[in-house]
Formats: sequence, C-alpha cells, structure tokens
Amino acid sequence: MNIHPTAVIDPKAQLDSTVIVEPYAVIDGPVSIGPQTRIGAHAVVSGHTTLGAGNTIGSFATIGAPPQDIHYKGEPTELIIGDNNHIREYVSIHRATVKASGKTVIGNGNMIMAYCHVAHDCLIADHVIMANVATLAGHVEIGSHANLGGLVAVHQFCRIGEYAYIGGMSGIGLDVPPYVIMEGTRNQMRIASINKIGLRRAGMNRETIHRLEEAFRILFRSPEILLKDALVKLEEEMGDCAEVQNMVRFFHSSKRGVVKRTLDD
Repeated sequence: MNIHPTAVIDPKAQLDSTVIVEPYAVIDGPVSIGPQTRIGAHAVVSGHTTLGAGNTIGSFATIGAPPQDIHYKGEPTELIIGDNNHIREYVSIHRATVKASGKTVIGNGNMIMAYCHVAHDCLIADHVIMANVATLAGHVEIGSHANLGGLVAVHQFCRIGEYAYIGGMSGIGLDVPPYVIMEGTRNQMRIASINKIGLRRAGMNRETIHRLEEAFRILFRSPEILLKDALVKLEEEMGDCAEVQNMVRFFHSSKRGVVKRTLDD
C-alpha cells in the first residue's frame, strides 16, 4: 500500500494493499477501496462508500459526501462505484437518501470529467461519458454508453437511454430515448437523429442501425401516427429486433414523459 504521510486514513476504512493515496487526501469513515485504485491529492472519500478495482479519483474530488437533501437525517446510505472508472478533478458524487434503494450506483468503465456532479440516488450504467461540468440532479438514470456533453444539466428523476448522445449545454427535463442524438434547453429540446456514429463505433451492425432508423422515422417523423399506435406498429413489425424493442419499452416505462420533438417540428 502506497499512502503518502500527509494523507488521513480513518481506522474504519478498508484499503487493498495496492491502493495509492496521494498527498493530503482524506479517507473518512467505513470506506472500502479495491485493488489498483488511485486517490488523488486533496481528494475526500467518505461515508459508506465502496470503490471497486482500477479506479482513478482526481485531485480535490469529493466522493461519498452526504446528499444535498433537506430531509436527509444522517441515515447510513451508500455510494457504490464499480471498476475502471476515471473520475477527474473536482468531481462531486453524493451517496443516496432513503427515498429509493438507499444507494447511489456507478457502474464500470465510465469517464466523469472535471467539475461534474452526480447527485443522490443516481444510477449510472457502464461506459458513460460525462464531459466537463455536466450535472445530474437526484434520482437520474443514465444508460450504458450514453454521452453527455459539457454543461449538460439533467432534471431529477429523468432517464437518459443507452447510446444516447446529448449535445453540450442542453437542459434535460424529460426522458431521452436510447440511441438518439439530442440537444437544446428544457423548453426547446430537439432530437436530431439516431446516433449512427456512436452505434457504429460500438460495433452495431448495419442492419440493426437501419432498423433503428426506420423506428426513428415512425416514432418521430410520422405526425399522422399517434404515439401509442406507433409503438404498437414497432412491436408488431420489428418484434425480432432487440434494440427497437428496447426503445419501445423505454417509452412504456417512462414516468416523466419522453422527448418527442425533432429538428423538423
């Protein structure tokens, strides 16, 4: 274990022998840190926080602080972070409240860039990118391989579907479906197209991308078809395409409502 002599480590913390803790970092409380993880200088990791293997925590990051919720009374809620995440300088990630599962959860292989904020009870899947100063309010869910541009702000309880691409400075007040490109402020949100470049980079085959494009046309470019009828049409005509059915399920499970406007509206 490589711990700088100026670092402060709580006796209750459990650190793997391969963990590196840089100068003036603070590990406070029943924190668990897995192998090959580096805690940057002046970073603070606190509370019931679990870090998996191979994570990098940047300088001055605040990981596992209490939630910014006026109803929180110090309950022993958790923050759980998986493996191989890059969490850069000045990022803040808060543990949960007791209003949901009691856990803020971040998966594996994510890149959370400088000054980002992840609030209480958020669920971030795998291989998500959050560019600088992107901000998630409480109870937000981000699907795998989603990409949030700089200064994006996501309203509480919203969901971002997998492989979605959100343009910089967008304000998200409704659910964003999987596989699409979206940008705009809360009252002017626009969906541009299927995220073809992102899907190709992820190795999705041409036939699946073509079928997602057709599903996009039916859902977003066919004003003569009611949404409920469009979803039925996709269920009947593309029931063998898992990605299209995933999009259909996303609409059916939405509680806040899904962005429907496109650049042509």
